[in-house]
Amino acid sequence: MARPRESLDLPGILARVRERLESLNMSAHAASTLAKKPDAIRNLERAIKKNTGRAGISTATIRALATVLETTPAWLLDGTGHDEASAADRLTRAPLISWVSAGNIASPDAVSDIESAPKVFAADLPHGSWIALRVVGASMDRISPPDSIILVNMDETRRVPNACYVIAGVDGEATYKRYRTNPERFEPVSTLDTFDTIFLGENVNPRIVGRVRRTVLDL
Repeated sequence: MARPRESLDLPGILARVRERLESLNMSAHAASTLAKKPDAIRNLERAIKKNTGRAGISTATIRALATVLETTPAWLLDGTGHDEASAADRLTRAPLISWVSAGNIASPDAVSDIESAPKVFAADLPHGSWIALRVVGASMDRISPPDSIILVNMDETRRVPNACYVIAGVDGEATYKRYRTNPERFEPVSTLDTFDTIFLGENVNPRIVGRVRRTVLDL
């Protein structure tokens, strides 16, 4: 059953929102924007100033802010539980900064302001430096079909057999492949047989941008 709005402790909610903002070093505007609830926190502040208990924040806004602030709706509402969501409940925010070719190597689009990039949210991912990339091409279509989004942890650059990576050449051109050994190579995982394998050697040693941990595909 939904909680009546008049029973909400708006000053307490605002205090907890500000506590999480400080912990995450995030502005109120950025949090509201990421939650897709423009001016949500500002409206809450206005409601408190007007001493209005029936308006100020909805339960849907509480849930959206809790996701962005890496906490739980229960904690924001009344301080129940822990201020920081568990790893299983926490959603990772990955900026969708570019695209990556899963066929021939191609230079990705540049984004001047990563904070302005749209965000992809994903649950149950480990801590890391995450980016999201949209896949172009079919050389990895058995794992990541064209137009799917891959989540890449840039903190993981150690080569692990059978893991998938975004790699970059000397010119910064990026591609997405699976790493295999004996011999060392980055190879396509495709329904087609028209894509080349990159064999590693003295003069071929691409830089690992990060390990691909998840594919997201809207149906």
